Amino acid sequence: MEIEQAIQTSLQYETKVRDLYIQAMKAAKSEAGRKVFRILAKEEQQHVDYLQKRLEEWKRNGKITPEKLASLIPSAVEIEKEIEKLPANFSTNERNLELELLHQALDLETATGNFYKKMAQELRKEAQQMFQNFVQIEENHRAIVLAEIDSLNGPGFWLHVREFDLEG
Repeated sequence: MEIEQAIQTSLQYETKVRDLYIQAMKAAKSEAGRKVFRILAKEEQQHVDYLQKRLEEWKRNGKITPEKLASLIPSAVEIEKEIEKLPANFSTNERNLELELLHQALDLETATGNFYKKMAQELRKEAQQMFQNFVQIEENHRAIVLAEIDSLNGPGFWLHVREFDLEG
């Protein structure tokens, strides 16, 4: 894959996941859920902006200058505090809606991260660093989405792995 095509494909991934987070932000019933989706949507928009600048730069002079990607994602401690605020009295429909949106987000974040890993290995050296910068950010996004899923699934899960089973 050529660099221009890789950037355009990245833009498609980032736009799709941003739009999903905007939809989820509007649909979420809890303030904590809306906050997480809002932060993720804003970060994805920054990725879109970044990639558009790199694409313009590539078209203008045939080179890209990977710049540092800052993340809006708060620390794990802050995320855990927000997750603890999720109400225990979610209705089944509210919980199911948010879980459905989170599972869609997980699928998109996984696909996006896998694409970035592939590009970081396959593209010419000048583009590898730009895509490698995205790999860690996407892994952090997956971790947040998994933590949100686990918080809605109830106790006994952490990062999508059952820690204990009350029945077993």
